[in-house]
Amino acid sequence: MRGRIVVGTDGSASSTAAVEWAVADAQRRGLPLRIVHVCEQWSRGMDSSEYCAGALEAAADRARDLSRDVEVSTEMLAGNVIEALIGESVSAESLVLGSRGLGGFAGMVLGSVGLSVAGHAVGPVVIVRGPVVVPHDQIVVGDDGSEGSRQAVAYAVEQARARHARLHVVYAWQEAVVSTYWAAYSLLLADTFQEEADAARARVAPWREANPDVVITDEQVRDHPVAALIKAAATADLAVVGSRGLGGFRSAVLGSVSHGVLHHVACPVAVVRPRGEPE
Repeated sequence: MRGRIVVGTDGSASSTAAVEWAVADAQRRGLPLRIVHVCEQWSRGMDSSEYCAGALEAAADRARDLSRDVEVSTEMLAGNVIEALIGESVSAESLVLGSRGLGGFAGMVLGSVGLSVAGHAVGPVVIVRGPVVVPHDQIVVGDDGSEGSRQAVAYAVEQARARHARLHVVYAWQEAVVSTYWAAYSLLLADTFQEEADAARARVAPWREANPDVVITDEQVRDHPVAALIKAAATADLAVVGSRGLGGFRSAVLGSVSHGVLHHVACPVAVVRPRGEPE
């Protein structure tokens, strides 16, 4: 997947972190960078057009200071923030956003704007909470056997290759909540988990064979998907999930599971939505 990386800025500290992440990603992968700002009309006394221009210019200056090798372009956008950002994703390799911001970007991760963009953008959306303090040289991706998670693994492989980092694939199997009488079937549960774990392990093998230049490890656990990803992402530079999936990962972005991941995973999170997936 080729194109350009698009990053949204609003002048907040969070969006500055997103710009910095996007510059580094663009440089590693040899892609151009497009910085956009959605200029909204404010009811406050500040001249919104002046602020918007300043925020966009500051973001561009920061990007060029970080790398002279990346081609940087900017554009001021108008209209609805969600619609504008989704529109940008159509021609983008990925869309990068800060976790919190000002104006229309407020609540970008935990509010309706962030959920809408992550759920409906075309392709990957990367949510950046803050600057990377200690690199771990590891990417973590959630897998559940769905097409969405397959696309997520493909994106994670490319990220790992560009960073010369390890890729760790996590499969989490959550037991159904049933009455205490179900304890008698513990052996059946163990057998079921083993079958699912074997299938998950088998899905990783082709990725390892097709990408011998990337160190790929895998893990199958009996745990809630949120808990499993939180644990794995504690030593990761990027956590990758599909926008929709099967089992526990089905709501990994758009439902309660996503809230858990985005609340507790400190590293950037990439939400990968298959291109051409129907709304």
